[in-house]
Amino acid sequence: MSLLLSIVLPVHGVERYLPRCLDSILGETPAAETRFEVIAVDDLSPDGCGAILDAYAARDPRLRVMHLTENQGLGGARAAALPQARGEYVWFVDSDDWLPERTVGVILDELAQERHREVPADVLLTDFTHVYPDGGSEPNPWRNVLVGSPLVEGCTLAEHPALFQTVMSVWNKVFRRAFLEGLGVAFGRGYYEDISVTYPALLAAERLRYLDRPCYFYRRGRDGAITATASPKHADVFAQYDAIFAFIDRCNRPDGQAGPGGQGAPRRPGRPVPESLRTLVFDRTVRQALNVYDTPGLVPVARRKDYFHRVALHFERHRPSDYRFPGGVRGVQYRLAARGARIAYAELRRTGRLPRELKRGARAVAPAVKKGVRSGARFTAYNAFRRLPLDEHLAVYAAYWHRGYACSPAAIYEKAKELAPQIRGVWVVENRRQADAMPAGVPYVIVNTPAYLKAMATAKYFVNNVNFPRTMAKRQGTVHVQTQHGTPLKAMGMDLRGRPEAAEGMDFDRLQEAIDRWDFLVSSNPHTSEHFARAFPGRYEMLDTGYPRNDRLANTTPEEVRAMRERFGLRPGTTAVLYAPTHRGGKGGYVPLLDVAELARRLGPRFTLLVRTHYFHTDGPGDLTAGEDAAEILDVSAHPVVEDLYLAADALVTDYSSMMFDYAVLDRPVVIFAPDWEEYQRERGVYFDLFAEPPGAVTVDVDGLARALRAGDPEPAARARFRAKFCVWDDGGAAERVVRRVFPVAPAQ
Repeated sequence: MSLLLSIVLPVHGVERYLPRCLDSILGETPAAETRFEVIAVDDLSPDGCGAILDAYAARDPRLRVMHLTENQGLGGARAAALPQARGEYVWFVDSDDWLPERTVGVILDELAQERHREVPADVLLTDFTHVYPDGGSEPNPWRNVLVGSPLVEGCTLAEHPALFQTVMSVWNKVFRRAFLEGLGVAFGRGYYEDISVTYPALLAAERLRYLDRPCYFYRRGRDGAITATASPKHADVFAQYDAIFAFIDRCNRPDGQAGPGGQGAPRRPGRPVPESLRTLVFDRTVRQALNVYDTPGLVPVARRKDYFHRVALHFERHRPSDYRFPGGVRGVQYRLAARGARIAYAELRRTGRLPRELKRGARAVAPAVKKGVRSGARFTAYNAFRRLPLDEHLAVYAAYWHRGYACSPAAIYEKAKELAPQIRGVWVVENRRQADAMPAGVPYVIVNTPAYLKAMATAKYFVNNVNFPRTMAKRQGTVHVQTQHGTPLKAMGMDLRGRPEAAEGMDFDRLQEAIDRWDFLVSSNPHTSEHFARAFPGRYEMLDTGYPRNDRLANTTPEEVRAMRERFGLRPGTTAVLYAPTHRGGKGGYVPLLDVAELARRLGPRFTLLVRTHYFHTDGPGDLTAGEDAAEILDVSAHPVVEDLYLAADALVTDYSSMMFDYAVLDRPVVIFAPDWEEYQRERGVYFDLFAEPPGAVTVDVDGLARALRAGDPEPAARARFRAKFCVWDDGGAAERVVRRVFPVAPAQ
């Protein structure tokens, strides 16, 4: 069978990340799966990457290693590997990233279907997930442009030009190799090396297809990433722009005409590029170039004048003949950039106003702010809003990277409505889909809209269980409340400095910047206060209140429990067991250490298993078929409110998740299933010995787990000791204690 896929892996200075990347490609597929190969390029890596690659190649013949004698950079390493590729398709994966579980097999099956189509896809685009140094993640922010579009079945770029709104990087695109090699394009040198390939490929493809499945974990903000690195190499982007427009010009020459390259220049690679697409390409490149210039800390101070001049030259060289400047503030910025008016551009960015000498004949900037935001001038609008006075009666709430209404911020919001009704609360959500899922009557703003920017610029209070974006500055007089979202068993924050594998590239300087914004840090129990004080060193006030999100558990009623059981279809007399394993940072996606189907067979039909994977995982738990005379298995991973699951479940099975501390508030059985405890505590670091101080029975195999669950309540004494240590403040009044300390509230009567 011919090779379907070649995965090209450039490698340089990523020793701490490389094993995870290789395991996610090779370790998730059986050795008998020979429809793909991996070509890893050791780009004269200064660390142990070369030895790691050789060791993996010795164990797996699907991996071939090239050792370069001179460092070529990402573009050069990919270019060196491409002639060696044998697959019908080629995928360029970055070696500091990794793939979700079962991804390679899914991609191979998709490509196998494509080879039989009348017009096979020239480029298969995949969905992806951003992962941040603090362990947070967010789904593809441009997914709404792709889902439900013609790309799902396949189309050209001209049929769906909104694709230009998405990421232009190479790593979420699988290319048909013959098509790519026929384009006559090459990866550039230096920064932004891949756009000189991705733009031409998208423009020339006869059929583009989108696979709506997260197939890539992309690290954001790690040390050394170009998006977080000051360097004169950011100006390399202009050479890539020149290559893109040279390709467009070549496409638009009459076939056979030599063009400016003279005799032997590459022939036209395909259909002409419509002027409308050329305009979109130009607008996107200008937007990117100015975003780089505007982002603090990227272009070195000594190079900013030259960089801005290069932007003006880009306008001069490549602006389409019928190009019309956009409206609003962005249009004003573009005009200034085209003229090379760097000082006026800086004044507009700083104040939201044009210098006095440039105002004559110009439209007023203030009415254009809203329109300018839609056009991408978010920083300008945000800075303009920051000149407004603080709104003393506005509080901004968010949870889990803007995923919706949840956790302790939601509990604080509800209690603040009761005790401080003069404070208007507004929630931040990531997109329209999440906005539609908000509870009725709860105000919200969507990220990067004018309403969001104004709220972030003017609110007095901020409440979140993670950190707000670092691009949003803390104004004097604002109050930031950090609630966190779990009692820590595993090491956190600054305690990970000596554990690079567990830290996964965490930027500790940025973490400290975030901590320095906090005015209050909510703690769930004395154990948490002790360890948070060290893990998150700062000048904030520790609120020893308990977790507001647990008030619902402490105050629940039999009627509410009964309603939750009915909601999940649990039959009377059925024992419901919630299985909720934690995220294992070094392992990638869902780690099925427990055979859930086998457990269901051992428990029998009087049990129901509610299976909830960690919210970082996108694939769910997979096949949960157990057969007849087994416990029913329900995948509840997508259910948005975990407290509903707590109330419905008669027992909890987990490993190292902080859910054990919350669930213990209900005083119901907790069983620990931890077959990899020794490995976990060694690699991640923990704050106490879970086997010595468990919340209930401790098991390491499915036999022991089944026996513990069938016993009903095997370790009540252990649970009592656990509750005495970790649930001491969970009396149902945590949210009120937080609200009374943070907001202006009349004294309690």
